[in-house]
Amino acid sequence: MDFTHANPFTDPGASFIDYLRIAQPDLLPNMLHYQHQSSLDTGGLPHATTVVSLRFADGVVMAGDRRATAGMSIAHRKMDKVLPADSHSGIAIAGTAGIAMDLVSLFQVQLEHYEKMAGMPLSFEGKANQLSFMIRNNLPMAMQGLLVVPLFAGYDLAHETGRVYSYDATGGRYEELDYTATGSGSVHARNWIKASYKDDLTRDDAINIAIRSLFAAADEDAGTGGPDLVRKIFPTVAVIDVNGFDAMDDALVEARAITLLAGPEQGGDQ
Repeated sequence: MDFTHANPFTDPGASFIDYLRIAQPDLLPNMLHYQHQSSLDTGGLPHATTVVSLRFADGVVMAGDRRATAGMSIAHRKMDKVLPADSHSGIAIAGTAGIAMDLVSLFQVQLEHYEKMAGMPLSFEGKANQLSFMIRNNLPMAMQGLLVVPLFAGYDLAHETGRVYSYDATGGRYEELDYTATGSGSVHARNWIKASYKDDLTRDDAINIAIRSLFAAADEDAGTGGPDLVRKIFPTVAVIDVNGFDAMDDALVEARAITLLAGPEQGGDQ
């Protein structure tokens, strides 16, 4: 499409989503072909489950279990649910896995496109609002069971602090003061974090609490994957601070998880 003579009604500005909507709407992720199927069976679609995020003194920690379920079956055992949104923010997904991954990909491109077009990054509030808009656009699918409810967190360079946002199915966004969780095991994970949280957490403390909260959720929720010592599958963990998004190496998470699972006589805390 030629934007040489763009006007206020056709100019997409710095929005990549608006550009696609005008130029090539067929490339927008959508599930429109399901909208006329009133008997759509969503039970066979993979669903991502429990993810958490919490603030610590210098930033935020995001973590997620690795299990994706399809009805009563395990669809995937090693799914990554914590992904970078840009250099200083991350998104953790829960809900219908395929739609969630499309949403993450589009969100990443949108933030990069805005920065290139505007010559500066979108503000942290702007990023949170953009994700809210994208979730709201999925509402018709959410009403049919294709729900995506992510977490958004990161380090706000302008305010020099970690920030955490949760969302609902309508795109409503809510900034959390300290921590939050979403997914099938979120109640159990949140209760563990609540019992352990304090205002002056260190990075290591926050990582430990995030990992243990997912183990606690797995004890009570069949949809949440617990530590798999045989297959060596452990949670995905990322730390976001002034230095940016840092995904922890699997080997480091494994070592940390095994220590936490051990009894006090072996240096653990059970």
